[in-house]
Parts: sequence; C-alpha cells; structure tokens
Amino acid sequence: MSTSRAKKAKTTVKSGRGRPRSPETRQKILKAAYEILNEVGFIDLTIEGVAERASVGKPTIYRRWKSKAQLVMDAFLEVVTPEITFPDTGSVKEDFREQIQKLVKVLNSPRGEVLANVIGSGQADDELMAAFRDNWLTPRRDDAKQIFQRGVERGEMRADIDAEVAIDALYSPLFYRLLLKHASLTENFVDELVDVVMRGLAANSELNN
Repeated sequence: MSTSRAKKAKTTVKSGRGRPRSPETRQKILKAAYEILNEVGFIDLTIEGVAERASVGKPTIYRRWKSKAQLVMDAFLEVVTPEITFPDTGSVKEDFREQIQKLVKVLNSPRGEVLANVIGSGQADDELMAAFRDNWLTPRRDDAKQIFQRGVERGEMRADIDAEVAIDALYSPLFYRLLLKHASLTENFVDELVDVVMRGLAANSELNN
C-alpha cells in the first residue's frame, strides 16, 4: 500500500470513532429518569428501569452518567432550573423575593416531594448527597452570592455581609418547612421572611447603629 493510501485509510478509521452523542437520546433518558423518580423515588429507581423506558441500552446511560445519583440530579435540574432563575429588578431585596416565591411554587408542587425524597435518601447515600451539593446546592448558592454582591455594589446592602450566613438565613426556613411540614410554605411567609432578613442586611439598617 502506498504512503498516501495508508494515510487515507488511517484518517478514515480515525474519523469513524466516537459518534457524537445525540441530544434527543439524552432528553429521552432524562425524561424517563424524572418520571420514574416521581413514581418510585430514588431508592427504587434503577438504571435498568430508566433504560427500558427510554428504549436505550444501559451502556448508553453509563457513557453519559457515572452513577444513578448523577443521573437523578440532572433529570431533576433539567425540569426545575429554568423556573427558579434570579431576576434583575433593580432591587436586590425584590430579586430575592421573586426568586424565592418561584422556588416555593416548585416546592409546593409534586416536584417538592421529589426534592424532599432526594434529600432524605441522601442521608444514607453519600454519592447522592454529593451530587445534590455539587449540582443543586452549590450553583444555587453561587447565584445568590452574585446577587448579594450586586446589592453591595449598588449600596443597598452592607459591605460586611457574610453571604454564607445570609443565604442560610433566607433559604433554610424553606427546607425546614418542606421536610418537617410543621407549617405551610406560602407567599405571605416568603414576604415576611425576606422582609425580616433583609432588614438586618440593608446598608441603612438600624442594626448598624
């Protein structure tokens, strides 16, 4: 075989490797995983079941997700993330109020029970909890930190704010009510929560005196 023909053959073999992953297949898998998560919860969800419902092979799933936990979190976030983005109203207080109101709508829907199930199952599954922190919690907290910084730059909020503590103060009560169900998650509750927390964080707060 001539050198030019050998190069051509080598190029042909190389170009045939690694077919591009189909976005349609990914969506089918995520949809199947989310449906089964709603039906049976995280513990009873299986990769076999997802593969069967999505009409794909198990290797197709494992090429995209290394574990069931990662698949479940991606499936959940695919549905929820677009609904809980932060607005930019010109007021950091109203940005948080609107975003938290949107989050509460999700928590009050069947998806809230799915999230509660994931958090509960994560107490006995380190991999699931790690996926929850990495894919849900950390990105949401990073977004919130950017809103706090925007408020500081606008002179709306105190520059000495510990953003981690402020985020806990705003969001922990939501999950406290979601998981313990001792009280309802309502619009009035969100309004009061945001008013109380923001009063202490505002640049002109009486707490600074």
